[in-house]
Amino acid sequence: MKKNCLAAISAVALAAFGLSSCDTPVGQGAGLGAATGAIIGGATTGHVRGAAVGAAIGAGTGALIGAAVEADQRGYYGGRQMGDLPYARYSGSPGIVISPYPPHNLVDVRGIPPGAVVRDTSTGGYFRKP
Repeated sequence: MKKNCLAAISAVALAAFGLSSCDTPVGQGAGLGAATGAIIGGATTGHVRGAAVGAAIGAGTGALIGAAVEADQRGYYGGRQMGDLPYARYSGSPGIVISPYPPHNLVDVRGIPPGAVVRDTSTGGYFRKP
């Protein structure tokens, strides 16, 4: 009886996840984590309480992973959006630019396409290649 109840709860959780979709990666990660955690928690313990604990842990973990995915999709570099990053200045030498961050070091950007994000290794700041 307990195995049938566990299978039914797992099936309902999986069906609910399959029928509902979220628009954000955070919501999708939380939903997938909750469904997976409920199935694993219920299967390993054989109790509804184990499924509930697994769902809670899975939802939290999935939300964290979804937040990281969303930040990556939005193009965050060093806590700033790509559109907010400053551009370097030309130095007069091909493939070498002047960093927008003090002390304005020269940075080798050969092989990097224009508009790409570059990291100034001396300051740790991100900028875009002109």
